[in-house]
Amino acid sequence: MAAVPRQVRRTGDGPRAPAAERPGKVRVMASRSTQILEAAARVIARRGVRGLRVEELAAEAGVSTALIYYHFKDRTGVLRQTLEFINDRAERYTTDRDPDAPPLTPREELDETLLLELQDTVEVRENSSAWGELRASAVFDEVLREDLARATLVWVQEVAALLGQVQPMATASSLAEAAERLTALLEGLSMRWLSGGIRIGHARELMRGAIDAELAGLQRY
Repeated sequence: MAAVPRQVRRTGDGPRAPAAERPGKVRVMASRSTQILEAAARVIARRGVRGLRVEELAAEAGVSTALIYYHFKDRTGVLRQTLEFINDRAERYTTDRDPDAPPLTPREELDETLLLELQDTVEVRENSSAWGELRASAVFDEVLREDLARATLVWVQEVAALLGQVQPMATASSLAEAAERLTALLEGLSMRWLSGGIRIGHARELMRGAIDAELAGLQRY
């Protein structure tokens, strides 16, 4: 999610707002930033990256174009921060759990983290569609390509760590390779499901089978 810039006042810059008021202003600005990023994810999911225009984004978010430029500087800034927002949102819906629920086993945590990317909800559909559009656009956008490469690397490392909790004797290289295969498969299944080529129940079954196969293979290391 975009960090909200805070002005630093120096002596002579004028009176500071009362301390009790400043946090509220920061929350309002953060809320506006989030509002814009949510709208950007919706627009990208529906129309693709090429369909994202600042004027249309402003209308979708219900804000002025000036506010978008204030928060994100330019269209590239919007795209980069939207990618981060999408990642943060995916992390939330794949890891949030009832605090009163019993702890998951390592295998349950692995399954849940991957399979919750295949949920038939508006949020997941929108997130996955926007991610796919950003990845496709990165073929022609070097800046976006670098950001996506970093985000993908972090994702692979997180899945490798989960695999390592299930199979602690596996080598680091074998865990990384298994994580790359699982995340690549998940992206492919997600796109096939979103485009109507496969039912979500079957996609989840295939993903479970792939997890089983990778864990079985890691036992050999």
